Amino acid sequence: MVDNDNDVVMDGQDPHPATTDVPTTSNGFTKTEPNGHDQTVPVKDEKEEKLDDEKDPFIYPARLKRRGLLPTGCCYDDRMKLHANADFGPNPHHPEDPSRIEHIMRIFKREGLVFTGDDEDLKKVIRTDPRRYMWRIPARHATKEEICIVHHPEHFRWVEDLSRKPTSELRRLSTIMDQGRDSLYVGSMTFEAALISAGGAIETCKSVVVGNVKNAFAVIRPPGHHAEFDAPMGFCLFNNVPIAAKICQTEYPEICRKILILDWDVHHGNGIQNMFYDDPNILYISLHVYMNGSFYPGKPDNPMTPDGSIENCGAGPGLGKNVNIGWHDQGMGDGEYMAAFQKIVMPIAHEFDPDLVIISAGFDAADGDELGACFVSPACYAHMTHMLMSLANGKVAVCLEGGYNLAAISKSALAVARTLMGEPPPKMDLPKINKEAARVLAKVQAYQAPYWECMRPGIVDVQEMQSQGGQRLHDVVRSAQRFNLSEKFGMFPLYIQRDVLFKSFENQVLVTRNASEARKLLVVIHDPPELHAQPDPLDNSLQPHDSWITDSIPQYIQWAINRKIGVIDINIPQYITHPEDTESLAPKVDERTQQAQIQELMCYIWDNYLQLYDNVDDIFLVGVGNAYLGVKLLLINRDVKSRISGVVNFVNGNLRPVKSDVDTDLSSWYKDNSRVYVSADHACWADADLSRKVMKRRFGSVIRSNVSGLGRMMNEHFKDVQDWMVDRMVPEEEKLGDEMVEDA
Repeated sequence: MVDNDNDVVMDGQDPHPATTDVPTTSNGFTKTEPNGHDQTVPVKDEKEEKLDDEKDPFIYPARLKRRGLLPTGCCYDDRMKLHANADFGPNPHHPEDPSRIEHIMRIFKREGLVFTGDDEDLKKVIRTDPRRYMWRIPARHATKEEICIVHHPEHFRWVEDLSRKPTSELRRLSTIMDQGRDSLYVGSMTFEAALISAGGAIETCKSVVVGNVKNAFAVIRPPGHHAEFDAPMGFCLFNNVPIAAKICQTEYPEICRKILILDWDVHHGNGIQNMFYDDPNILYISLHVYMNGSFYPGKPDNPMTPDGSIENCGAGPGLGKNVNIGWHDQGMGDGEYMAAFQKIVMPIAHEFDPDLVIISAGFDAADGDELGACFVSPACYAHMTHMLMSLANGKVAVCLEGGYNLAAISKSALAVARTLMGEPPPKMDLPKINKEAARVLAKVQAYQAPYWECMRPGIVDVQEMQSQGGQRLHDVVRSAQRFNLSEKFGMFPLYIQRDVLFKSFENQVLVTRNASEARKLLVVIHDPPELHAQPDPLDNSLQPHDSWITDSIPQYIQWAINRKIGVIDINIPQYITHPEDTESLAPKVDERTQQAQIQELMCYIWDNYLQLYDNVDDIFLVGVGNAYLGVKLLLINRDVKSRISGVVNFVNGNLRPVKSDVDTDLSSWYKDNSRVYVSADHACWADADLSRKVMKRRFGSVIRSNVSGLGRMMNEHFKDVQDWMVDRMVPEEEKLGDEMVEDA
């Protein structure tokens, strides 16, 4: 083995057996009773402890243990590299490479975390600065009884039988199983390595629990978090962390009752979740890529088995003890992971108040890992570790899971180990969080709010609101708009004779009574009014008298009516209310669905109303906010240029190009017949290339507003828009002349 060198292992093992009066285990640690307490021995003064330390200079100094000055532990065994792929095809390399753990240990040694000197130097280090290096925790074979504390005996026998199978059979099994959801390879030494991996996790966690080390890192493989109760899966044979957790609870019930398992592997730990789904004393929190169930491990074969979706929160007495932070996509990085820790992980973890923290430390979300395709930096792993060290009096055990880029996994593990040893996490600059990821975190908070006090602020119980006859505010606002526009301007709903459209846009399209006879027509397609509220500084509640609605549309309608211009007001809601919706954070209509709805609506209004108004000389389109998408969709899906006198848009979001493969003149027409006011703080103005790009014909006549926000822009440019429209209207005398010619 490459790593089988002459390193001196700082664990007190032979050839220097412990000779103190305190009972010790084979690794030189203090012997403990099953309840986790040291055997009763006479209390020694400092002089006696010093004499004991001098008897065996290779054990950890008792005087430092007594003061709680403990080292960081490290568990590693070369034999775990014996698990290798028996299917030696033309491309034998596999992501779960035996050298994964070797590279981690190599960087630990190179960076001075593991002692590599001779015996005399070791004596000096233990005497003067024993916490300078990681204290090696010997790995061992887990027993059948320990494995079966979470696994079915038949599963144990299946793995055990691998050691008896011929190479040809192992190759056949690997070929069959290394695909799909199984995703597993096996070899003749797989059973041996899996036992040592599980045993290493057990000894690591036990050493932390009983206080032989302050915290520890188990550099182990094969990984475990995908292995189910009765089956291997996803490179995993035995589920190391649950085995260790249950052993610690069983052997040390008085000091290790509640355990937090934090899984930051990029893949959901389905095995850990399913083993503890109804356990009130194991809190499992997983940060993983979910992608609506399409990312590995995907959806279970049994639809009754919960997956990594955020709504799966546990069952029975374990409700709330399962927290899935399932990202919507790959590409997440430091900003998203730190936000998840600050908003979800740490508040829940502190409220749970565990006796032990176990990190299922997969490093496949690390920057550089091709399978995970995320961008978590070593510094971020250090900060996450540091936060978790504030729990359970610092009792943190890190157990390696996935991570398949050898450079990325080594650097990330090094950052975690340095933090465990007491180095402060490095300074890091946090990028802005992905908007969709922020929504994921908000949804996780909403799902966990019924079970955790810290998750409840700002979360609305929708079912409770519905039982009290509550309405969503956007429905109330539109009802008030309809009432006000009806009372003030005599506007009424335009009938939409299509079932789906009618249900989506009921009361959203209002018209003035003179619209069909008017000579001029103003069609306004807009977002709902903007909401503003000042939360109470004490309890974060919202009071009606501190909340405001701003709507700049009525002044445009008033101006139009004063000039005898007919008006069609089209409100595009961000959400369509359905009585069965009970999510406290209802998502906006997705872009594709909304685009299809708006296109159908605008084409319906054109085909059944606007196109039939033969007496109308001037039609002006006004688009406000994201809803100005409706202007674009009408222009490219209907030949309306000859009927439209001008287009005005107010934009604070996406700038939408208007171009057509069929009508090659459309972009030029749009440039000559539009005014597109863009918010002063729009991103396009921050980049010179973008600023030049938006001046192209397809974006219309773009004007940078000197203010930000839709309401402010509409107020600021109200007079400009009026003058521009009036200048483009067909003069009354010209219309009168045309009528006289027609009469003649």
